[in-house]
Amino acid sequence: MTDLRIEPVVGDEMAEEWRHVHNVIVPPAAMGLEDVRERSRRNRLENAYLGDVLVGCSTVRPPQGEDAVATVIARVLPDYRRRGFGTALYEKGLDHARELGAKVIETCVLAVNGDGTRFARARGFVEVDRYVLDGESDEWIDLRLEQDREAV
Repeated sequence: MTDLRIEPVVGDEMAEEWRHVHNVIVPPAAMGLEDVRERSRRNRLENAYLGDVLVGCSTVRPPQGEDAVATVIARVLPDYRRRGFGTALYEKGLDHARELGAKVIETCVLAVNGDGTRFARARGFVEVDRYVLDGESDEWIDLRLEQDREAV
């Protein structure tokens, strides 16, 4: 894993790569390039590369509200899972969220993404909500990092 690079999304080429990973992992929430551009103005988006090969992406939504809740989402393409890339993306995102002052960390997973829910639960996340967005049929799970020991 020493060749793994995680870089902030800069420019349309990297935004298209981020969009590709996002859309493969969460097709019900597929985005166009303009959606990614808008999202990058509010959140930190990063891509992960093994050498020059795109393997994943991440999103960090900055802390919000009185509880300073940040959302950290790591996505790894199926062919590259179980090699530590998700953990590297997640840990980098977690560090960034904490630098921004996050006191509580959440994540969001498409319910049918068993790998994603197992990944989150293995890192101490617990389910706090399941829902279907208005007019849609796909179920989502919001999870919160329980007993955030490192943030103390």
